[in-house]
Amino acid sequence: MTLQQKQWIVLNKENNFDGVVCVDAPVPVVGDSEVLVKICAASLNYRDLVIPKGRYPLALKLPVVPGSDGAGEVVEVGSKVTQFKKGDHVTTLFNQHHQYGPVNIHDTGYTLGGAIDGTLREYGVFDQNGLVKSPRNLTHIESSILTCAGLTSWNALYGLRPLLPGQTVLVQGTGGVSIFALQFAKAAGATVIATTSSPKKAEKLKSLGADHVINYKISPNWGDIARGLTPDNVGVDYIIEVGGAGTLSESLKCIRFEGIISIIGFLGSADPRGQPCVLEALHKICIIRGVLVGSKALMQDMIRAIESNDIHPVVDSVVFTLDKAKDAYKHMVRFSLLQNWAFMVTERLMNSGRRSISEKSR
Repeated sequence: MTLQQKQWIVLNKENNFDGVVCVDAPVPVVGDSEVLVKICAASLNYRDLVIPKGRYPLALKLPVVPGSDGAGEVVEVGSKVTQFKKGDHVTTLFNQHHQYGPVNIHDTGYTLGGAIDGTLREYGVFDQNGLVKSPRNLTHIESSILTCAGLTSWNALYGLRPLLPGQTVLVQGTGGVSIFALQFAKAAGATVIATTSSPKKAEKLKSLGADHVINYKISPNWGDIARGLTPDNVGVDYIIEVGGAGTLSESLKCIRFEGIISIIGFLGSADPRGQPCVLEALHKICIIRGVLVGSKALMQDMIRAIESNDIHPVVDSVVFTLDKAKDAYKHMVRFSLLQNWAFMVTERLMNSGRRSISEKSR
């Protein structure tokens, strides 16, 4: 008899979250080079919110199991698998074919939860090249938020030109990528400048190691202030740019010559009107770079850094069981509107009939 599991499906992009449904489905069969993973935790990203809304710009296969981020335990391996064994703890890779080097257009056709079935299910089969061993110092829930936010921030700091001790990193807000970048930068011996609009969030940023915090509501000219916080006013070496057109002008004010602005998102505005001209990169002698997560090689580098420095991700205190995944979507929408902490984790519970786990998030 075929073993059944619960999984979520995005049916279409016309009905918003009403197009996201939970169904019974067979547990996938393992191929020669594939690994069957009991998914113990999965996390949502902003990307997961826009796919059902029809606003996702990359390759999309519908219907699709949503969720790119997940962690769990290997329960079966194919005959040709050499990288994993039964019992290993593993984490998913966003671009399943992006193994090393620069990303190419081919890789964008193999993204979990968009072009390929993702992690909001009890079991998943993945090619062995689409997984990495989870950090030994993290729980499944902590590991489940590394796939997108963690690797994107690592790529921003190490993918093009490695961050060096003593350099300066500017992070915007308290979203997932920004918080990871703060943690990675401090572990590397860098100075971190953070921006936020909330005194409460400012305290949290300081507790995580931010050297300077600027309230952009009080100081809308934060770019000039940030430049003034760097040695000899030379400017910031790396900027994690998540605001898009709403913040890029200020980022350009504080970037140093040959500095790198990594474009991660557009929380401030996606409207191109009023956006600085691309020729500003020539005027400022800087690099403006789009980042699409990262390769398996970069993810393995990141995991070594996490283990060596005992870095623990900041996880939302609210955890949902798999059957409540739609509630997690709605919860994340509310917090995204507030630009609050980015990590929303869905987790499944073990009862006598369904395979699953129960684990505290903190």
